[in-house]
Amino acid sequence: MTASDSSAPQPVLILGGGLMGLAVAHQLARRGIPVTVLSRRRNEAAGFVAAGMLAPHAEGLEGALLHLGQISLRRIPSWVAQIEADSGLPCGLRSTGIVVPFHSADERDSYPTAALGEHLDREQLVQELPGINSAWRAGLLFAQDGQIDNRRQLMRALESACVDRGVQFQEGVEVLELFTANDHLSGVHTRDSEGREATLTCERAVLCSGAWSGQLLPQLPVFPVKGQMLSLQSPRGALRRVIFGPGIYLVPREDGLVVVGATSERNASFSEGLTPQGQTTLKQGIASLLPEAESWPPMERWWGFRPCTPDERPLLGISPIPGLLLACGHHRNGVLMAGATSELIADLVAENQPKNDLAKLLPNFIWDRFTAPN
Repeated sequence: MTASDSSAPQPVLILGGGLMGLAVAHQLARRGIPVTVLSRRRNEAAGFVAAGMLAPHAEGLEGALLHLGQISLRRIPSWVAQIEADSGLPCGLRSTGIVVPFHSADERDSYPTAALGEHLDREQLVQELPGINSAWRAGLLFAQDGQIDNRRQLMRALESACVDRGVQFQEGVEVLELFTANDHLSGVHTRDSEGREATLTCERAVLCSGAWSGQLLPQLPVFPVKGQMLSLQSPRGALRRVIFGPGIYLVPREDGLVVVGATSERNASFSEGLTPQGQTTLKQGIASLLPEAESWPPMERWWGFRPCTPDERPLLGISPIPGLLLACGHHRNGVLMAGATSELIADLVAENQPKNDLAKLLPNFIWDRFTAPN
């Protein structure tokens, strides 16, 4: 990584080329900071497999995680505008609103974020979601929540925006080890797709390796939660709102494609591929929410790994190694929180004070919260 001009600043290394890595790289590049992204396999990134829901309220988040989600949701339009301006490509942001159905009004009213949504009875629920299964008697409409087409549009636009801003990429490169000197990050040991190993020197890096982050830093309690998904082609306009049911959701894109997800397999480790059990679970979930969708033709099936922590909160900011920052462990909310996370990390890399709302929340997401005494 040593440049011919020894006075030139070393690039910040982004360890991981998924959604979070690209988002951080883009924000750093917009601030004029040299960046190199090391990416093993782009298609395994959670950003390619998620449904793209922007749903802090519909997900029923609580406490600091809800506050971070709300801040992130407010940041999304300006973040997307930056990406679209730099790339010239659309990101597929839509304010569709999200409906959460319930079997009873009591169940609805006890939902953690019930006070933040519009309460629906059965008749109103059917108005919002024609054809919804008769078992659902009440609902919450979160009109403030929405979606983004991460799989087909956002990831492509973000990569293009990074290129436009001068971000350098090393594809097919796996980071095997982190090096330190004088208790500070000094470099990384890598292996490329042809088996060649190398050492890249650096003074600053950001760990954005998703579910694999704990393999580089065993102190981080990040583990994979496998999710299988599929998509259906509905008649255009057949589904206006996102449906967020228990264990199943349907996310309608503007062109009629409906993304269906997702299984939550905590014991699958990194086992790749689709399974009959997982696909059956999705099929049963579709029938339980919207029976008519069972007849919509399937388009695609895929799987991926969510990066989870024991409390399902991300790991942000400092790490056990000075010079290495963390942006990982976002579990189900990586797409929602990518904009706010990348802003926060860019501020920390640039040694700027983060905006007050994010600065106040940061202590809730420090890596050592699982080991520090209460």
